Amino acid sequence: MTTPSSIRLTQTAHGGGCACKIPPGELEEIVSGLVGVDSPDLLVGLDDGDDAAVVRIGPDQAVVVTTDFFTPVVDDAYDWGRIAAANALSDVYAMGGRPIVAVNLVGWPREVLPAELLREVLRGGLDIAREAACPVGGGHSIDDPEPKYGLAVTGLVDPDRLLRNDRARAGLPISLTKPLGVGVLNNRHKSTGEVFPQAIASMTALNADAGRAAVESGAEAATDVTGFGLLGHLHKMMRASGVSAVLDAAAVPYLEGAREALRDGYVSGGTRRNLDWVRPHLEASVDEDELLLLADAQTSGGLLVVGEVPGAPVIGEVVARGEHTISVR
Repeated sequence: MTTPSSIRLTQTAHGGGCACKIPPGELEEIVSGLVGVDSPDLLVGLDDGDDAAVVRIGPDQAVVVTTDFFTPVVDDAYDWGRIAAANALSDVYAMGGRPIVAVNLVGWPREVLPAELLREVLRGGLDIAREAACPVGGGHSIDDPEPKYGLAVTGLVDPDRLLRNDRARAGLPISLTKPLGVGVLNNRHKSTGEVFPQAIASMTALNADAGRAAVESGAEAATDVTGFGLLGHLHKMMRASGVSAVLDAAAVPYLEGAREALRDGYVSGGTRRNLDWVRPHLEASVDEDELLLLADAQTSGGLLVVGEVPGAPVIGEVVARGEHTISVR
């Protein structure tokens, strides 16, 4: 007899976490030519693929609006809820904002998975939202062949202290606030059932302190590192800002076990697509394995900040625009 504790949620979906994103090149082709409703109060919209939309509502206040949801990235329902909620809240922190309210987004295969598992998912999301001091006011659910969960989040930000991905300036350092590697570890977990507490701890850690520290340090450009990998998100930021980046591969931190997971072949299709998309805009003196780790599709990753963030490693610098958007040394 199948019990909730024996169900492996990662086996109920074709992929997991932010690795399920539509590939970046394909997504850009889909949205190219789409024009939103013009408004002088829309500070951040469709133009540069930023983390969230931002609308001015007063001289010193703007609303940040975002949403994020995905299929199970781990087998434990409660942890999946925590990870998905932290990931959705991250977009507000990546803009320098503070979340003020969220609503649940749920897709659930009612005839396949028991309701008590969904309750655990929602409980995990609520606990992370409570940690973020962000009320959850209901939401929306549908009967879906694959389970999906996330949040739509609204936040507030000072428009004069907004972090965005088109404000990187040459001569400034680049900081990363969480180690990479959750993609290959999650892929190993999906394949083998092995549990990696270090990956869960990283994915459930809120980016609230990192976002606040970035704003207080005077940073103007930031993004969070999720499904497009470090290389993908860095490329988007440099391209939007009209500059280039020199990345020090040896300075990039990784979770324990990430290199072993790469060595053993646990690389997702999303990671390979990330690297394929960035490769024409990349020059590198490191090997293919190193590039795959740098392109690893992250779920609930850290903030990539142009500027120094206390406690976070500096992994490169912004330089004047060159032939490539990224050079990896």
